[in-house]
Amino acid sequence: MTDLRVTAAGIQFQNPIILASGTAAFGRALDGVVNLDALGGIVTKAVSLEPRGGNLAPRVAEFEGGMLNAVGLANPGVEAVKRDDLPWLAQHVKRARVIVNVVGSRTEDFADVVRHLDDADIISAFELNVSCPNVRAGGIEFCADSTSLAAVVSGARSATRKPIFVKLSPVLPNIGDAALTAAAAGADGITVVNTLPGLVIDIDARRPRIGFGSGGASGPGLLPVGVLATHRVRSAVSLPIIGVGGVTSASDALQYMIAGASLVAIGTASLRDPRTAERVVRDLSHWCDEHDVSAIQDIIGTLQWPA
Repeated sequence: MTDLRVTAAGIQFQNPIILASGTAAFGRALDGVVNLDALGGIVTKAVSLEPRGGNLAPRVAEFEGGMLNAVGLANPGVEAVKRDDLPWLAQHVKRARVIVNVVGSRTEDFADVVRHLDDADIISAFELNVSCPNVRAGGIEFCADSTSLAAVVSGARSATRKPIFVKLSPVLPNIGDAALTAAAAGADGITVVNTLPGLVIDIDARRPRIGFGSGGASGPGLLPVGVLATHRVRSAVSLPIIGVGGVTSASDALQYMIAGASLVAIGTASLRDPRTAERVVRDLSHWCDEHDVSAIQDIIGTLQWPA
């Protein structure tokens, strides 16, 4: 029987498969549909300091090979999450780890959200979504500017002793350098990748198919982008990595792990079939048994790059 346990940022996960941010809101949305405690963990929907209503509908458009979304980081705000959502998670999730995704419009917002939630025992770690625009820097993404990125991470670091993962954009010109900046500022891990900017057009109406216009592309087409980013981050830093983007099967998850990811997050595939993550966990165990892998942690970072 394969040991599926992995340790990342000092946290032991019962298996490497987690739900990506936005997949299950704060867990309650999948109650009775998915056994969350069969998974390694869940990354919550993004949490901001103040409530966010999100973008105009429609917010999602499917296309061949994936999905485009522009939800707009809609959430009830940190106070409501702490009051209403975290207690539900504490009551219903016993073995899966809970990672809270954090967003902000200003550098200090990230630290403020983390500080508000830091005393919640159900939270194992935080994930900083630095792919959102910094309003004080003229709309530039936090991760696109090393000074802004370092300020966000160091601010959050000062607000908690819990592990911090930093979620990076796939459009960065050098994702390894961004990972180095995050590590130097106090990050405990890196998440790669966020969605790719995209546009889907209604050709009859000659208008974008989502209300915001453009959005973030996800789904199977993102898989090789995320796997390459994982390899590049692994080559740049020794921090644990959460690989995310395009995962639909155990084979996909294994690609991320061989490239260097300790954990693999499933997003779009879980929206189409909420039981995907549970199936991937079972299939990982079967693959390891068939290939005489006694501990799945042993395959992390074993990619043999061409000479």
